[in-house]
This record gives sequence, structure tokens and C-alpha cells, in this order.
Amino acid sequence: MKIGLKSGRGENLAERIYRQLKKDIFDFRLLPGDRFSENEIAERMGASRTPVREALFRLERETYVQVLQRSGWQVKPFDFDYFEELYDVRTVLECAAVRRLCDLQQPEILLEDLMRIWRVPPAERLRDVSTLSGLDERFHETLVEAAGNTEMARIHHDLTERLRIIRRLDFTKPPRVDATYDEHGRILDAIAHHRTEQALMMLKAHIETSRNEVRKITLHMLHEARAKGREPEAADNNFQ
Repeated sequence: MKIGLKSGRGENLAERIYRQLKKDIFDFRLLPGDRFSENEIAERMGASRTPVREALFRLERETYVQVLQRSGWQVKPFDFDYFEELYDVRTVLECAAVRRLCDLQQPEILLEDLMRIWRVPPAERLRDVSTLSGLDERFHETLVEAAGNTEMARIHHDLTERLRIIRRLDFTKPPRVDATYDEHGRILDAIAHHRTEQALMMLKAHIETSRNEVRKITLHMLHEARAKGREPEAADNNFQ
């Protein structure tokens, strides 16, 4: 099936192909281990190989796909050990940021936007998964940015990009929506009242719970895709 990606400039077309392929990977239409050629993607997208290749090299830099010698491209098999390491680094950065925030005289001033979004009555809580996923990312990025270390914020943003493929699944279960609102609210309250150890304990628990949930959901979605006849070529120990 061809997807119309009309564009007057090659750069725009490559961007659109990049976004579509990334969405296909995120939505498990392209599964970990799936192999494909540039010609197949070009035919599907109704485009030439040049913007397709540009999009694929960009996805390769972001570690979503890998080039195979003489046999095209492959969606990178899931490596949960890799994601565990990213979560560990993320936890270290966010805890360092929260500790800095708690040491400030009035941290709540820097966190006003987060307070307005997350400390709301249950009836006013959003339910749209896509919106919530974006807001959740911004919650954690804002904590790090507010701490005032630009390099720390840059590294954390890169981690956020790499984790997005699985982390966004956290809100596919309705109970996780309310739990996230409650946990974010309590973390903000602890920071505002300079309760450093309490804030750190709650933040670590919050990240750990999310990590466990998205791992379970990812495994479930991959097994469902396999049951429907899709068999990604991935090492079995990536799915233990």
C-alpha cells in the first residue's frame, strides 16, 4: 500500500518518511527484527530511494534501525538490558535535579506550570494517551531543566528520546493515568516543602513502577503481534 507523501522539497519528503517509519516502529507495525529494503519502503511511500535513505540513516543514528550488509535494513531487536541502563541513567539525573531543586529557596516558582497541570482534581484530569505521554515527558524534563544545569538537561532530553518507544505505553492502562497524576503531585509537593529524601524516594518509586509497567506492556504487545502472524527476527533472550 502506497502512502502519499507529497512535498515540493526533498528535505520535507525525507522528514515525512522519517516520521511515518518512526510511527510504524512505535505502533509495532514494523516489529523488532523486521527486515526490509529501501526499494520496498520507497514503493510503499510512493517516493524515490534518496529521501528514504536519508530517513533511514536518521533512524539509524537514533538506534531504531540498523543496516545489514548486502541485505537491506532491519528494525533493531529489542534489548531490554539497554533500556534498563537508560532508565538507570535517567534516575540518576532526575534525582540529582530534584536534590538541587529542594535546596533552592523557592523551588515552587520554577515549577508553577507543573503544579497547574498535575495538581488538579480527578474530574479535571486528562485521559488522552498521546497528550498525557507528552505531558509526562515534559514533567520529568522540566524537573531537570529547572535545576539549572544545561548539559544535564541536554543528556536527559537525549535519554527521553531514546526511551520514548516504550515509555509512551505507560498510559495504555487507565489506572496508570490516575497513579501518575497522584505521584507527580506528591513529588511536586515534597519539592516545594524542601522534603528532599521524601521527594527522592517517591521519584525513584515512580520511575521504577513506570519501568516495570512498560516492560510488561511491551512484551504483551510483541506477543500479540506474533500471535497475529508476525514473527520478528529477534534473539529469544531479548524477550525473557
